[in-house]
Amino acid sequence: MVEFEYFVVFAEMRTGSNFLEANLNAFPGLSCVGEAFNPHFPGYPNKTDCLGITQEARDADPYSLIAAVKAQDSLTGFRFFHDHDERVLDTVLNDPRCAKIILTRNPVDSYVSWKIAQETGQWKLTDVRRRKEATAITFDGEEFETHMAQLQQFQIRLTHALQTTGQTAFYVAYEDLQDVAVMNGLARWLGQQDELAKLDDKLKRQNPSPISEKVENFEEMEQALARLDRFNLSRTPNFEPRRGPNVPSYQAAVKTPLLYMPIRGEIDRQISDWLAALDSVDRADLPGKFTQKHLRQWMRANKGFRSFAAIRHPVARAHSVFCNRIVKTGRGAYGEIRQTLRQKYKLPIPGRNSDGPYPVQDHRQAFAMFLDFLKANLTGQTSIRVDQSWATQSSVLEGMAGFCLPDHILREDELADALPRLAAEVGHPAPPRPGPTPEDTPHPLSAIYDDEIEQKAASAYQRDYLVFGFGAWR
Repeated sequence: MVEFEYFVVFAEMRTGSNFLEANLNAFPGLSCVGEAFNPHFPGYPNKTDCLGITQEARDADPYSLIAAVKAQDSLTGFRFFHDHDERVLDTVLNDPRCAKIILTRNPVDSYVSWKIAQETGQWKLTDVRRRKEATAITFDGEEFETHMAQLQQFQIRLTHALQTTGQTAFYVAYEDLQDVAVMNGLARWLGQQDELAKLDDKLKRQNPSPISEKVENFEEMEQALARLDRFNLSRTPNFEPRRGPNVPSYQAAVKTPLLYMPIRGEIDRQISDWLAALDSVDRADLPGKFTQKHLRQWMRANKGFRSFAAIRHPVARAHSVFCNRIVKTGRGAYGEIRQTLRQKYKLPIPGRNSDGPYPVQDHRQAFAMFLDFLKANLTGQTSIRVDQSWATQSSVLEGMAGFCLPDHILREDELADALPRLAAEVGHPAPPRPGPTPEDTPHPLSAIYDDEIEQKAASAYQRDYLVFGFGAWR
């Protein structure tokens, strides 16, 4: 393996190169110094030099900056776009001691993001509260064709140079930037031994909504791109972290061969009580806290078992989580997140030691603001974890698939009939009906629900609405 002296990140505007650079700089042995050969500035806007080389000196002798990059103690590199200083490109491409990282993104996404940034003047986002809203941009077919031609021409040049010199590059797609394992793999490829436990969380996604909401003449754009089918324009973006199967949360009945695979939605206790009632035991006696090894043993010992999960309407699920994890205090509440939501996001919920009444109008306002927070949280725009209790139900199910999928995915409104029927299928002679879902406190959803609440929930959980076919709650 070649020992690299420096590296270059070949990218373009709005491809996530700032985020990639931030994570490269998080490794102790790596340093990325920005757009070192941008014709308008050395490294970063408003800077007068890069590694001590002024813009004037760089323009007079670009190779002096290459020498400065190679002379650094840590393995150092820079970002290079198709319109950067052409003079150094062949030197970099032909040097096998220069590691090549090629970052790509769907050209339609990068074009729309570029247009929005031009309109708002916001090219980076570190605090979602300072995000500048933009009206939908207008797609210009001729402008996009020029944009596309430039990207393709540059990529063809890179590929040809690598092929003719017998080199290989490390390719990173925009979607890979959220995978810490990919970042650690890139660092290993660069010869580093250190690994990151998590990715940089300072930079936030600026425009996480579907592309159809960001383009004013979306139908016209679809027609202009009708000859191409690789852009996947109708997708709903998914920026949630990938989840594991969370096997320790699964619960089995004591005698009846049923396995409950919780998605988390504040109905777990109701289902656990029903599992216990099946075999006349206490809820504490239910088998649980499985490891994957022990669960496989249970599966082998219970031939013909059935597994199930339960989903709720997103707005009902979010409200229950809000009441039980955020509004309430004490055991089971998320105290630190609650404090952050009160202080940073200004949710009008009572203080931790407040015993006074909590007005329903404050509850409605706070829940609406919580839904706004969830939208930002689920699209990776906050530093707070995406907790499983409010993660999209579709992403939790995808995580389960890493071990096994449930036989049945039941909806909350059908549990009263579906659970006894499922127990009867595996031989229970007289299965009881589960109890009703307890009403949320301090205020039920019905007391605050309206079109605005529904729209906010649908915006935050558009993927679940689409995947499971949910309509309005009422």
